[in-house]
Amino acid sequence: MATRVFSDAELEALRGFPEITSAELIRYFRLAPSDLEFARRRRGQNNQLGVAVQIAVLSWLGFVPDNLSAAPPAGVSKLAEQLGVPASVFGEYGRREQTRTDNLREVATFLGWRTVGAVELKVLDQFLLARAMEHDSPSLLFRLGCEYLKSGQLIRPGPVVLVERVAAAREVAKAETYDRVEHLLTPQRRAELDRLLVIDLELGQTRLHWLGHGAVQASPAAVKAEVDKLTFLRGLDAHGIDVSAVPAERRRFLAGMGRRTTGQALSRRDGERRYPILLALLAQNAVDVLDEVIGLFDQTLSGRESHARDKLDGRLAERGTGRGGTDRPAG
Repeated sequence: MATRVFSDAELEALRGFPEITSAELIRYFRLAPSDLEFARRRRGQNNQLGVAVQIAVLSWLGFVPDNLSAAPPAGVSKLAEQLGVPASVFGEYGRREQTRTDNLREVATFLGWRTVGAVELKVLDQFLLARAMEHDSPSLLFRLGCEYLKSGQLIRPGPVVLVERVAAAREVAKAETYDRVEHLLTPQRRAELDRLLVIDLELGQTRLHWLGHGAVQASPAAVKAEVDKLTFLRGLDAHGIDVSAVPAERRRFLAGMGRRTTGQALSRRDGERRYPILLALLAQNAVDVLDEVIGLFDQTLSGRESHARDKLDGRLAERGTGRGGTDRPAG
């Protein structure tokens, strides 16, 4: 199921109240005079406070949880103080579910919020797809979707609805990414990419693992090892792989996934997922390894020059003179 990107406990938490920060308490639970006046039109102190809580919560979360009684006590007390009613009356609010539902509809109309319909969901899908082309994290996409709905004053539907749309956007983004690089995947290129994932008998490891581990310190041996990698990458024409059709954020994500994933795990992924990862990784390695070779060469050369200067200073010191000074005759 698409909802498996979140556990049952996480889904339940998404239906309720999160922890509130002091900044959120100040921002959302301090109502405008017009909001308070709207709440005071209700008969009974409990209904007045209940409506005030719904006004604050809708603005805060972008939806009102069913368990409204679990609203932050500090927020309820703050609203009660503004209304001039006891906070304890909140426990008497909404014993009839229909009362809460009717009040929420009135509150939404008053604040200019709308429920999500077919048109709004289609636009949301387009937004999520654009974000999924940059990010692949389900939790991040869910949060971005919530922020998008909230910015448009659209009441967030239940979490399962949004999670399923996040999952669908990720699948479409995967297919779209593959479509944008498929022209690079000649039969020869596919074979070369797949060979990165199998053990190389000469190295005793996969080329994927070999490419992903750089030098520990600067030395002639380290420079040679990185030059060997650069030569290998040039042999694959990695520097000529143009993946610019894929957004930069997604290229970084794919390359990072390639570095973190073993060859065995990648080989089990379907080609639609595996090949874009390997292409992005090769293209990025072509840049990174070249930079590494230049950096190591400079460090190694500087280290040798420093060592030579130290040796020269030592020899001059033994002869009783310093570099740049003059010999002083014995008196």
